[in-house]
Amino acid sequence: MITESQISQMITEAKKSTKARKFKQSVELIMTFRDVDVKKGFAITETVQLPKKMSQPAKICVIASGDLGVKAKSANADMVIDSAQITQMGTNKRESRKLINGYDFFLADTSVMANVGKTLGQFMGPRGKMPTPLPFNAPIDSILERFRTSIKVKLKNSLSLACKIGDETMSDEDLLANANAVISTIEKKLPSGDKNIKRIMIKTSMGKIIKPVQQPGTK
Repeated sequence: MITESQISQMITEAKKSTKARKFKQSVELIMTFRDVDVKKGFAITETVQLPKKMSQPAKICVIASGDLGVKAKSANADMVIDSAQITQMGTNKRESRKLINGYDFFLADTSVMANVGKTLGQFMGPRGKMPTPLPFNAPIDSILERFRTSIKVKLKNSLSLACKIGDETMSDEDLLANANAVISTIEKKLPSGDKNIKRIMIKTSMGKIIKPVQQPGTK
């Protein structure tokens, strides 16, 4: 299995080898797998809370009205919409897709989950963005804070996945901590744990893929 030292070296090299751009480049973790049968439906969809904050937190839309909607607005959710707006939006495919593509996570009052599924489920489902239910008296502030520091990781119909673990302005140590959080989460979902991980690589948005210098057990 790859070591922390190897991951750290790849992060350092990825940041050093990329050319300066006029925008802040993300740092991405790439994982490839072996001995898992994605053709028979094996898939992973996980929300991973990263231990180190990224400069751009995840964007969150809360679907709620009444007291919960007020609390969500007070907690500075990026967007708060109610069930009536969702119903109206469901009649406009373009607006529905625009909404869904504009946010990383959706949270919804349990009382509106059925309506959300009926009106937007066909768009949210394939993108892995079905809302997380918010029960009555949910601590919305802490829930929003958790999702702001989270990413969604998906493996479906492929033996590889890629996800953002931070950006080039973050320290190597913080990026390593985030990479470890993702790797640990994925390992627990694999049939044989780390034995199913073929290779781990790092790259920046516009940089080349950096492979480990040596990875035991990989030809």
